[in-house]
Amino acid sequence: MSIIQNKKAFHDYFIEQRFEAGIALEGWEVKAIRAGRAQIKEAYVIISNSELFLVGCHITPLQTTSTHVLADPTRTRKLLLHAEEINRLIGSVERAGYTLVPLDLHYSRGRVKLEVGLAKGKKQHDKRATEKDKEWQREQQRLLRGKN
Repeated sequence: MSIIQNKKAFHDYFIEQRFEAGIALEGWEVKAIRAGRAQIKEAYVIISNSELFLVGCHITPLQTTSTHVLADPTRTRKLLLHAEEINRLIGSVERAGYTLVPLDLHYSRGRVKLEVGLAKGKKQHDKRATEKDKEWQREQQRLLRGKN
């Protein structure tokens, strides 16, 4: 079940592969995410010391749950993946010029997970071509609905 999707990532990048990663969260963060107070539009994933970290994800604390804790809404959060997946991602990012983009925050068996995409950046003409294709698909659907 999806909580938040990063639609901007699909506009700015070609997504080659997807990985599901766990996130090291605090209790107040989980409650805030369940209340729908998270945002990953400006977030990105970095690699540091063979570990993945989510930077720029904003989770707004709830007034009732974070009274005893000093809540930092944009703290850097560690992503949890298998070592072989991390090594594969590091190789792709360093050698092939890919970037890691957060795509989707969702629940999996009651736990909050993040879908990370291995992506290549789109050029401006690629973005225009994608937009033109979407417009044509919409127009086709409109024409098909008009005939019935």
